[in-house]
Amino acid sequence: LHLTTEDELKYFRNDIPIEEKRITAEICAHHLYFDSTDYEQYGSLIKCNPAIKEPRHRAGLFEALLDGRIDVIATDHAPHTWTEKHSDNYMTQPSGVPLVQHSLNVMLEFYHQGKISLEMIIQKMCHDPARLFQVEKRGYIKEGYFADLALLDLEHKWEVNKFNINYKCAWSP
Repeated sequence: LHLTTEDELKYFRNDIPIEEKRITAEICAHHLYFDSTDYEQYGSLIKCNPAIKEPRHRAGLFEALLDGRIDVIATDHAPHTWTEKHSDNYMTQPSGVPLVQHSLNVMLEFYHQGKISLEMIIQKMCHDPARLFQVEKRGYIKEGYFADLALLDLEHKWEVNKFNINYKCAWSP
């Protein structure tokens, strides 16, 4: 279940192993990064379904991620074009954001702010998705597993701009 409000959190527990849960919870990185106050600046670029909510929801979701009620950090990848996201009628503009390329960067920003550990990011973006979806030989660095690795320089600062975006839609909020 994809969560976007703190009100939904009462239905989820953190005392059951992920493999035994009948209903699991995920949060998309953009629901941790943006809140409704960002619509003034970004408008339809952050129009999503479900929508970006008030700041209290973002805070509640982050707390639930850290305490284990949310099982997975997910991504939304809706690579709508710049033109589609800027049509004249907000009601017909498509929902969703391109996020696959930048979800880890969003989470690392939270790490640098001291809000989440690297270990928790790895657990929620690698280990737990592999366990939840029973993806064999993935999600961990272990002998005999596929070597899905990302090498990062945690001290290197960079800014998302149109020259380093790899999406075909060529934009990112």
